[in-house]
Amino acid sequence: MSRRKTERLLNLVICLLATRRPLSAEQIRQAVPGYDRDGDEAFQRMFERDKNELREIGIPIDVVRDPWEDEPGYRIERQSYELPEITLEPDEAAVLGLAAQVWQRASLAEAASGALLKLRAGGVATDQPVGGPMGGGALELRVDTRDPAFPALWDAVRDRRVVRFDYRGAGSETVRSRTVEPWGVVSRRGRWYLAGYDRDRQAPRAFRLSRITGQVAAFGKARAVEVPEGIDLRAMVGFPDEPMDERVAVVRVRQGACEGVRQLARAVHPGTDGWDEAELAFSDPERLAGWMASLGGDVEVVEPPDAREAVIRRLKGAMA
Repeated sequence: MSRRKTERLLNLVICLLATRRPLSAEQIRQAVPGYDRDGDEAFQRMFERDKNELREIGIPIDVVRDPWEDEPGYRIERQSYELPEITLEPDEAAVLGLAAQVWQRASLAEAASGALLKLRAGGVATDQPVGGPMGGGALELRVDTRDPAFPALWDAVRDRRVVRFDYRGAGSETVRSRTVEPWGVVSRRGRWYLAGYDRDRQAPRAFRLSRITGQVAAFGKARAVEVPEGIDLRAMVGFPDEPMDERVAVVRVRQGACEGVRQLARAVHPGTDGWDEAELAFSDPERLAGWMASLGGDVEVVEPPDAREAVIRRLKGAMA
């Protein structure tokens, strides 16, 4: 199954699970990425195939007929979808946990969040908080793999080999070479971090993968790195669940476009030359950048600088 189709089916499931009321086919078409580019007949064929495929793998899609509506509505009842309580042996749970970490490398977080953002922007109430650029939600997949350094670091942790890479510090454009004994790769709020021993600073450190530039080089013998007994990798990358500080981004929005941005903005000010200015609340610049980059040439982040630079890095990465 192609990645595009996988994302579309995932978005359809999230859409039908999150809505509080049955959605018509047209509402689903507008809310689910992957449907909105096709003509009427192509959409109907694709939607029918997707419904059949989901039903074949055991996902119950209910058809609700309202006598006051011309078209039927669709939704997934959470009680029918959720699994019953499952008891696992410790070794079974460990294997499933490892498999889940590998599966989470699929970059579906933004697509899943986008489905809920479109629902809310279209006036459809959802049962779950939106997990888009402003924060996390229960339906959010919290791992994004656009970081090119991930595969090499994953292998280095597995093989316990020392790595060297160029790293840009937080809030700085200065890039310095780092030599690290990798202890583990963990995620926090959808971002990957490398935790290990920094030989240059002679202390344990955590590094955000999105700030690693260039290639990661592994050197030395395998199994040369010793991971300290009892080390808490999650604590090293600051896993307490305190909320991130909320800030406001100023975004130029092309007139007549990006209705979702306008709906979620704190304020929209009429502009000139075919552009308006929107004020968007956000916490994580990387998550905001993912959303803005997906809108292409219809938006431009003006400030703050770190959010603008995050968008530029995303776009340069896509071009590369």
